[in-house]
Amino acid sequence: MRLLALALVLLALGCAARPAPRTRFVAVMGAYGPELQANRAALAGTNAPLHVWTHNGVRFEHHRFHGLDLLLFPSGVSMVNAAMTTQLALDRFNVSHVLFAGIAGGIDPAHHIGDVIIPAEWFHHSEAVYANPRPDGTGHVLPSYFKPPYENFGFIYPDHVSVIRSGMNQPADVPSFPADAELLEAARGAARDLPPMRWSTHAARVHVGGTGISGPVFMDNREYRRWAFRVWKAGCLDMESTAIAQVCWANQKPFLVIRGLSDLAGGQEGLNAADTTEVPISTHAATVLRATLIHMASPEMTTSGAR
Repeated sequence: MRLLALALVLLALGCAARPAPRTRFVAVMGAYGPELQANRAALAGTNAPLHVWTHNGVRFEHHRFHGLDLLLFPSGVSMVNAAMTTQLALDRFNVSHVLFAGIAGGIDPAHHIGDVIIPAEWFHHSEAVYANPRPDGTGHVLPSYFKPPYENFGFIYPDHVSVIRSGMNQPADVPSFPADAELLEAARGAARDLPPMRWSTHAARVHVGGTGISGPVFMDNREYRRWAFRVWKAGCLDMESTAIAQVCWANQKPFLVIRGLSDLAGGQEGLNAADTTEVPISTHAATVLRATLIHMASPEMTTSGAR
């Protein structure tokens, strides 16, 4: 009888530890502490999660927000971690959409610390050939297979990534990965409804559209920043977003990335500001995330298939 009672208790705990099999989650990610804390505060307040799971050391939390079932979890910092955790979530849970909110470096000179950037497409900036110089000094020795699609930065020649997904017979070079059109529209609606945000003396603005770039480096170099903006005309540069975008592209899942500008990615004089701005600017991104999810949960969006 004691064994039976214990088995029933364990069964009950197991049932309480997972949602209904058909629960469809909106995945919400941040990379690390300040981003995760800002997202949780904006979406859950002080409410405890409904369920918690741990897979491969990653903590996944189930929260309800405006009728949406949210799956909050960390992507981890940088490209490989972000790709791994995004795929892990898609493999373990019934995820309908993927959203990310956090900080980034601004590389468009028109933008300022505190602004929030929501790109419509994401590029890799660190997929590249690193080439030797020619002996005569007239450029670099490039592999015969390689036809540079972009202007080089010294010996660094950026390239596209080769990817494959269901419906394709072989990998193909893909220049960029597009954010979901309906989620971008929800972000535009959110931007119209937001209360004013400020950083220092600057009235922060929300920019929806354009491009973003990612790579596995903390970029803090003025000349690279100028070159990257010239090549991609990107609004921001970070260490996770294009990896998440690529995984969502491969799995055919709609995604959106929201980035608050914590620094100028080397465009500043002296020390990079990210250590002092990461907490408040994470809150800027989380504020826009919250408003975007409210629009996503609206009847207009749900009838159009965004949920």
